[in-house]
Amino acid sequence: MEALAEGLWGLADYHERKGEIEKAVKCLEAICQSHVSFFPVVEVKTRLRIATLLLKHSHNVTHAKSHLERSQLLLHSIPSCFDLKCRAYSLLSQCYHLVGAIPPQKQILNKALQLSASAGDGLSVKLWICNFNSQLANALIIEGDYPNSISALECGYICAAQISYPELQMFFATSILHVHLMQWDDENLVEQAVNRCDQVWESIESNKRRQCLGLLFYNELLHIFYRFRVCDYKNAAQHVDKLDAAVKADMQQTREIQELTNELNSLNQSLSRSDLHYRDRSALSEKQAQLQERLRSKTRVNPTGQHYLEPAYFGNVRRTLDDKLELAPSPIDGEWLPKSAVYALVDLMVVIFGRPKGLFKECGKRIQSGMQLIQEELVKLGITDGVREVDLQHSAIWMAGVYLMLLMQFFENKVAVELTRSEFVEAQEALVQMKNWYIRFPTILQACESIIQMLRGQYAHYVGCYSEAAFHYIEAAKLTESKSMQAMYQIYAAVSYICIGDAESSSQALDLIGPVYRMMDTLVGVREKTGVLFAYGLLLMKQHDLQEARNRLAKGLQLTHNHLGNLQLVAQYLTILGSLALALHDTVQSREILRSSLTLSKKLYDIPTQIWVLSVLTALYQELGERGSEMENVDYQRKKVDEMQRRLADAHSSIHHIELIDKVKLEVQQFHELDIKRSTAGPSMSVNLDIPESVGLSTPLPAPSSSRLVDLDTGRRGKRKI
Repeated sequence: MEALAEGLWGLADYHERKGEIEKAVKCLEAICQSHVSFFPVVEVKTRLRIATLLLKHSHNVTHAKSHLERSQLLLHSIPSCFDLKCRAYSLLSQCYHLVGAIPPQKQILNKALQLSASAGDGLSVKLWICNFNSQLANALIIEGDYPNSISALECGYICAAQISYPELQMFFATSILHVHLMQWDDENLVEQAVNRCDQVWESIESNKRRQCLGLLFYNELLHIFYRFRVCDYKNAAQHVDKLDAAVKADMQQTREIQELTNELNSLNQSLSRSDLHYRDRSALSEKQAQLQERLRSKTRVNPTGQHYLEPAYFGNVRRTLDDKLELAPSPIDGEWLPKSAVYALVDLMVVIFGRPKGLFKECGKRIQSGMQLIQEELVKLGITDGVREVDLQHSAIWMAGVYLMLLMQFFENKVAVELTRSEFVEAQEALVQMKNWYIRFPTILQACESIIQMLRGQYAHYVGCYSEAAFHYIEAAKLTESKSMQAMYQIYAAVSYICIGDAESSSQALDLIGPVYRMMDTLVGVREKTGVLFAYGLLLMKQHDLQEARNRLAKGLQLTHNHLGNLQLVAQYLTILGSLALALHDTVQSREILRSSLTLSKKLYDIPTQIWVLSVLTALYQELGERGSEMENVDYQRKKVDEMQRRLADAHSSIHHIELIDKVKLEVQQFHELDIKRSTAGPSMSVNLDIPESVGLSTPLPAPSSSRLVDLDTGRRGKRKI
């Protein structure tokens, strides 16, 4: 009977290689359904094989789970077979993960750890302990149990250290850093986790580091998230550059492998000809051997060779081994994200890093590149026009969520770029697309609701609808639990109220600024501090406290310049400080500051700030009696005002304008919300996408209207507008 089983296993292998998965499964099921009994070990191996095929090539998680649960029952009666039991535990745990059954997943993993604890100290045992601790950490993350998740990962780290396996230590070190970034209870603990990653990475031999591409991407991205979170853009630069270079090198290698494969296939076809002359066949055979050797040197081979029992891909995306960015060796074989998602994420990091610096051309290329990658992957998941949340397979929800969240991040950055460049119609279109995706996938994209609301506020402010802008910002603050985002939204709303200009609005602005100002030193980084100092400076000007306003704004400018590098915010700070210098009759400093601001706003194509600067420069030239400069400045200002009016007219005449600014919250229908939340609320550790909110990273503060904040010297000009 064993010979029969081996024959059917071989036939299943043959069908799988040909891509005939249904036939392969039927061959294996013939063993399980046979009236003649096989040894339990044979049936267990067969059921594990079926489950792996189903998980890898279909969405039939329930059927796979049934086979694995049956294997569990059979294994109870077998005293040995440690490796088989561990494989069954591991695959069953992943099944429970895919269907969102977290309590039974934890139960299975704890049983697996108990089995491993009694199995000795061999290398295989230690590796399985690492596997189970990694999966347990994932399950605990989903339940929001960060401390116990870190404890499980620390156990894995210790195990990896005991077997002197630095690559595996690095897997656990980066995973621990990831949890700290999500939890962020203590900045010192986060910094310690970052330092440990650096130490472990350096301990890996350089030639081995080159083979750990998945770990390289994971580690560098986590470092970028950390640097962005603490507003350390200067030190983030090296990590962004390293990642970008790694992606380009990997893409080049992929192209070379494809070219070699095509050449080898063509050569094999030639060799298959029966009429080929002996001398030609010999030459072609020699060339074939050379090509095969070159191909082997460029492709990574699974050292275990046990492809048939590799863990299931999260989300059941059908990918080849070369499409995976593995984070750890077998039997973990974990991956954080698919390669295409990592490529898109690197594009996103380049955009988030380059946007505040005004590198819009490069940002545009990366936004287009990233969104194209994501759209291709969404199609593979069955997400085409008209598909909604309710239509998704349960096991595809998580992976769909990864790509959809990335897509929304790209849209968010596109809206920000277009608003900064005063391309209001393009910003409208991107924001409407963002809104439509949210309406189709409201539960998966629930975290994006506050960002969409905030962007509606940004759009409204840029087109001069300040009351509507303030409404949307305040609504956005209600939709997020992030203290950082709430603070930023309150700052944005305060600036919009200040731009309305009446006494009641100024009072409302003060009510929003006060609480943020008092808590700004408790928040991570300086993002909120620079924002609130900007808004507070405007408010102090409203209250005629010019010197105090100057002090606050100078402090905010220094922080912005040193830490954020946000050129638009720097330009706006400079414009206000130039206005203040003029009001305090410091014309020399005013001229220097305003020229710097104009240069920056021109680089950003930021027309509102240019008009604002030009209006203050006109007042400066009037005060200095420089009639020629004044007339030249007024002429240029008039051209910019005309251009701005044309762009505003186009925006206001669009069918989307009222829809975006209207003081109405988004209303959507939630589909089977409980199931989807279970699948998306706390993604697995090895594949979790925890991007710091880019709105908090570098979204520019709204530019006050050019007609405001100009007449500051009340002694000479009488009336002051804020």
